[in-house]
Amino acid sequence: MDTGFIDHQRINTYLENTAPPQQAELDEILSHARELQGISFEEAERLLMVEDREHLAAMMETARFIKDEIYGRRLVLFAPLYVSNLCNNDCLYCAFRRSNAHIPRRTLTMDEVRKETEALVSQGHKRVLLVSGEGLGESALDYSLRAIETIYSVKQGNGEIRRININIAPLSVESFRRLKSSGIGTYQLFQETYHGDTYRVMHPSGPKSDYVNHLTAMDRAMEAGIDDVGVGVLFGLYDYRFEVMALLQHIRHLEDVFGVGCHTISVPRLEPATGSDVAANPPYPVNDSDFAKIIAILRITVPYTGMILSTRENAETRRRAFSLGISQISAGSRTNPGGYSSGEALEQFSLGDHRSLEEVIGDMVAQGYIPSFCTGCYRLGRTGQDFMDLAKPGLIKHYCLPNAITSFKEYLVNYAGKDTRRAGEALIESMIGDIPKADVQAKTRDSLQRIENGEQDLYL
Repeated sequence: MDTGFIDHQRINTYLENTAPPQQAELDEILSHARELQGISFEEAERLLMVEDREHLAAMMETARFIKDEIYGRRLVLFAPLYVSNLCNNDCLYCAFRRSNAHIPRRTLTMDEVRKETEALVSQGHKRVLLVSGEGLGESALDYSLRAIETIYSVKQGNGEIRRININIAPLSVESFRRLKSSGIGTYQLFQETYHGDTYRVMHPSGPKSDYVNHLTAMDRAMEAGIDDVGVGVLFGLYDYRFEVMALLQHIRHLEDVFGVGCHTISVPRLEPATGSDVAANPPYPVNDSDFAKIIAILRITVPYTGMILSTRENAETRRRAFSLGISQISAGSRTNPGGYSSGEALEQFSLGDHRSLEEVIGDMVAQGYIPSFCTGCYRLGRTGQDFMDLAKPGLIKHYCLPNAITSFKEYLVNYAGKDTRRAGEALIESMIGDIPKADVQAKTRDSLQRIENGEQDLYL
């Protein structure tokens, strides 16, 4: 079955009739990958067929090399902000689905949105992902626009949210234009599963049951001028190999039509959710080995695309994933409306990592990773094609590491405990020498001193 630009028949035929690559072919693909310009989607499909343990180890090592060369030891931090769990959809895997009577329903008032934002700012967060359902009494877009305005208005001490990314249901082109004008960063929407028959089974009713409308949302967003979009798959609903191949077809479509693909890819696995048998028993469970394989293949294939890992995964899984290609993580997350300010935990799905933001940061620093709260690219217009024009020649690293260092310094000065600050300062000092240009090193040291003296929000 063909559905839009996802060629089901081609994928199924490939999976049914294709053998894994031999050593020589694998070596050639991985050698190509180490040139840091990505590999073809056809080469990525070959990697999906790899099962041999030694061949998998070679793939993982290549992914680590690419991650280190392009991203270094940076990891961007954010928090999801759920503002409503009302929903008109009946997605079988989700606790928020319309027919689930196990959870109380709630939509935050703007005062409550403000309190949630204050709670996040008080932890040190600078980026949020705004998440709302499809069951609001008013237009979901109108509500979200008011929420965005409220979040950006919060100033607390030296803290504020500097960039809002948003996950909202598919809109029309005109509505996406309104969303863009609100000052968002990335528009994020997961297809959940690209497999048409599975999609229809998992989404039996509600607006989300329209596979094609959901699939083409990114086209409308990019037509409206939103040039940073984020896609994703909920792994566990169907064969992960099919999903990755279809995801790559989606990215190729965006590149062909708009000249640039997605800015981020999210890789959540299906986790237990209150009142959901599907979530408790994934139809196609993805084990840890295959999950690592997914991350490695995506990093090898699209090396300059951000990869997001949520707190669905436990701390140990997240640690392993950092080196394979993950570049952004959530921390201290709550997936229910009001969860940050109230402490309630009636969540959309089970979390694997319950640590606070500072605990996550302390663990990252101990591993030699520098937490980044940078929002400089968004605010200076380095998005979409402009970002890729800097990223692919390797120029973006001249901005990313200095901005990671200064944004982390701001966190250490304003929010960190004594032990975290001591370890963080030592890590910063060890990393300044990794900045390629001497003049940028000097600027970074100057910015660090200015932040120590009370200035905020310094970036290149």
